[in-house]
Amino acid sequence: MELYRGGLFGVTVGDITKLTVDAIVNSTNPGFVRGFGVDAAIHEAAGPELAKATSAFGQAPFGDARITPGFELQAKHVIHVVAPIWKDGEKGEVALLEKAYRNALQLAVDNGVKTLAFPAISTGAYAYPIEVATKTALETARAFTDENAGKLTQIVFCPYTDKDAEVYKRLAQELFA
Repeated sequence: MELYRGGLFGVTVGDITKLTVDAIVNSTNPGFVRGFGVDAAIHEAAGPELAKATSAFGQAPFGDARITPGFELQAKHVIHVVAPIWKDGEKGEVALLEKAYRNALQLAVDNGVKTLAFPAISTGAYAYPIEVATKTALETARAFTDENAGKLTQIVFCPYTDKDAEVYKRLAQELFA
């Protein structure tokens, strides 16, 4: 894992369900129903209790976040964010993605989470360009930790592919220098 800003931020690549953190973030749909990609992987690793827990959430707008136990995961919690969908960049997509990150970070702090891992939210089937999504993720996390100093000890960004991880590392070097 590559670390930035004294270890407050990290970038690693791979399976987010294998990370040893207090909470992992799940990129999900407005109905919190098991989907595909990272959502499916988290549900698979957490076991059937996760689907039972998320079924109680009902519907939520893009950017909202909810928390459940981690069940069979190493992480104690899963923070589920309703991932926005990229249209054309002119429909407030960046603000919705920023809202998703900020809500997940606030929910983590509110629940005593100190270490947190994010996937590359909305960059798969939801079609956010990786550069836009990564810059939004990193800038939002930096602003949040500046405003909430000491409340989180580490935020890990865990994209699934090496190609996406290279974008995270490059932008992290620029933003966290």
